[in-house]
Amino acid sequence: MTELVPGGNLPLPDGALTIQVPGPFDLSVLITGDGGKVAGDEDFVFYNQPSAPGVRLGSGTVRVDPRRLRAGAGRLTVVVSAADPGVPLGRLPVPALTVSGEGRGVLARFTPVRPTRETVLLLAEIYRRGSAWKLRALGQGYADGLGGIARDFGVDVAEEAGAPAAVSPTPAASPVRAATPARTTPRPPASPQAALADGTEAEFAALVRTERLGAGAPPVIVEPRLSAAARAHAEAMARQGRLGAEAPDGTSVFQRITAGGYRYLRIEQQLVSGPRTPREFLDYCRSNASTRGPLRDSALTDAGIGRAVDPRSGDLCWTALWARPFTAEGLVRITAEVLALTNAERGAAGLRPLAPDRRLADAAQTYSVDMAARAFYSHTSPEGLAPWDRAAAAGAPHRGIGENIACGQRTAAEVLEGWMNSPGHRANILKPDFTHLGVGYAGGGPAGTYWTQLFGRM
Repeated sequence: MTELVPGGNLPLPDGALTIQVPGPFDLSVLITGDGGKVAGDEDFVFYNQPSAPGVRLGSGTVRVDPRRLRAGAGRLTVVVSAADPGVPLGRLPVPALTVSGEGRGVLARFTPVRPTRETVLLLAEIYRRGSAWKLRALGQGYADGLGGIARDFGVDVAEEAGAPAAVSPTPAASPVRAATPARTTPRPPASPQAALADGTEAEFAALVRTERLGAGAPPVIVEPRLSAAARAHAEAMARQGRLGAEAPDGTSVFQRITAGGYRYLRIEQQLVSGPRTPREFLDYCRSNASTRGPLRDSALTDAGIGRAVDPRSGDLCWTALWARPFTAEGLVRITAEVLALTNAERGAAGLRPLAPDRRLADAAQTYSVDMAARAFYSHTSPEGLAPWDRAAAAGAPHRGIGENIACGQRTAAEVLEGWMNSPGHRANILKPDFTHLGVGYAGGGPAGTYWTQLFGRM
């Protein structure tokens, strides 16, 4: 059984699956193809339409049989909302998901970070890769109910007279903040020529400079490699008519960044549709504390901007990237912070601190880089090597080895919080027998960040 963190994924066995989320919640499932859109209203499975080929809702349960899905289905997104419509999920217990396999027992559990004002949470997705199926933990929140999510996935949702047709998804209080799409009120479509007039980057840079100086933060550098990745990702979103961190071919915006030769220690992204100009986009960034964060964060010194027209609707899709560039010194600070926070947790539990170990650190760093570069997330490498194999290859003489991995978290504090909220990871951090620790961290891959703790006992 695997305890997943936001952004984590797991290969699934063949056969039917049972998904359970106990508590005062309603479950829904959106069935989509490679383009990220439903084929029709029948692909929205919820309490008023509790079944579709291969999917059936029960009380707090979804049964999924990938072999029986409609032709062309490649992704199922599991959505949880309050059973009492409109109640923020922050007032309820945290919705914990369990996935079981037919005849195999519990395969995975995922407990997202507690939502606040969100009324709907994209909890997880089951998606096809080649001939196999995988599970990915999400934890992305929306503040405007099932209608907003349904519209983003292409479901035709009737509006009451005078009700706004736009949705306003907001990030859940989750370590994967940057993967959450956002949407502002759509405006009358402009022509592609007018929308894509020259000068976007220059106007964006000038507006951001003024904003950051007013907030006491240094100006950002508009980095060409970040802007190139942002433009490519905006174009991919426009082609598929959907905001998202991955294109239909599975390429993430983070992979676009690293493929362009840019390395980062920290990355934030904003995916938005609606604004027509850089000034309107900046107005969106100013709109709430969450979206203002990257705009005014003095630690994020590089930025990139890209936009593209959805040829079907005329709407503009935007991608903004905010980054702290990679330096060797910065990597040392981040990994040292993970060690310090780990030892603080051990100290609070009355345990002796872990000593840093260069050989464990080399193995942990190499593995984080490998997961990001080859886009996998597992304690076992594609070659079948386990944590103790990697420690031995690095020359570590320790008799006992343990490993924690995570992906998607943006800071050392976030990753430690996630590990401490997971029983298996917490057990490694607080295991009395461990004496040494190596930490690895890398940017890139589908999730954006990859963390490794390699524990050793002398």
